[in-house]
Amino acid sequence: MKNLKSRGSNLFIDVNDIKVCYDDCGKGEIPIIFIHGFPFDKLMWQPQLDLFGKNYRVIAYDIRGFGKSTIGSAQGSINLFADDLVKFMDGLEIKKAIVCGLSMGGYILLNAIIRYPQRFDAIILSDTQCIADSFGAKEKRKKAISQIVAGKINDFALGFIANIFSDETKKTKGDVVEKIKRTILSTRAEAVTATLSVLAERQDLCSSISQIEVPTLIICGEQDIVTPVEQAEFLHDTIPNSQLKIIENAGHMSNLEKPDEFNMHIVEFLSGIAK
Repeated sequence: MKNLKSRGSNLFIDVNDIKVCYDDCGKGEIPIIFIHGFPFDKLMWQPQLDLFGKNYRVIAYDIRGFGKSTIGSAQGSINLFADDLVKFMDGLEIKKAIVCGLSMGGYILLNAIIRYPQRFDAIILSDTQCIADSFGAKEKRKKAISQIVAGKINDFALGFIANIFSDETKKTKGDVVEKIKRTILSTRAEAVTATLSVLAERQDLCSSISQIEVPTLIICGEQDIVTPVEQAEFLHDTIPNSQLKIIENAGHMSNLEKPDEFNMHIVEFLSGIAK
C-alpha cells in the first residue's frame, strides 16, 4: 500500500483501522505537517502548501471521516486522532516533524505533543485552545447534532459559517466563505455528528502544556469568537519558548482569511528555528 517515493495529491496510506488521504509535496529534511480544523478537510491548507512547498516538504491529511479518509469503526476521541497522527508519521517513516494545527487540529496537536513529545521539532497552534468544552458549549454541540440528524445540515453550515469568519472576510472574500460552506456540506453527516461528540468530551489540557519544550508559534485571528485571543494569550503565557501573533481583521480561519500574514509569521518562525 505504501510507497515512500510517491509524492503528490490524494495519496492513501493505511493508518490504524482507516485509509488516510493526504497530499505530500515539496522537499526538505524536516517535513511540515498540517492538521485541518472541524468540519473541514486538507484543502483548507492550500495557501500554505503552495508557498511552503517551494522550500519544504509539506504534508496535509484528512482526519478520519473527513475529506477522502475513511471513518473506521473505532470510537472517536482526541486521543485516537492524535494516535492517528503519530501512526501516519510512522507510515511515512517520519521520526520528527514540525506540525501545524488549526482549531480541532490544534486540539489534536496538543494531545499528541503531550503524549509523544519526542516526535516534534516545533509546533504551530492556530486559532485553538487548551480548555475543555463548558457545559454551555456541550449543549450547543448536542443541539447541532440534533439539527444534523434531522436533516438540516444546510442550516448547520450557515450557522457555523456565521461564526468563523471576520466581518471583513464575509464582505470581501465571498469565494473563500462559499468554498468552506461547500466543504462542510460535502462532509459525511455521520463524521460531523460523531466528531461533535468527540469535541464535547475532549479533556482539558491546560495543566499539561507547560511541559512543552519545543519552539511554539501561536497564531490567532483578532476577531476569532470560536477560540478567542484570550485563549491564545493563555497558551503563550503558559507554554515556554512560545511566540504569539495576532492577525488583524481575521476570524477563526486566519490561514484563509489573511494567508499572506499567516504565512509570513510562519516564515519568520521557521527562520528563527533554523538559526
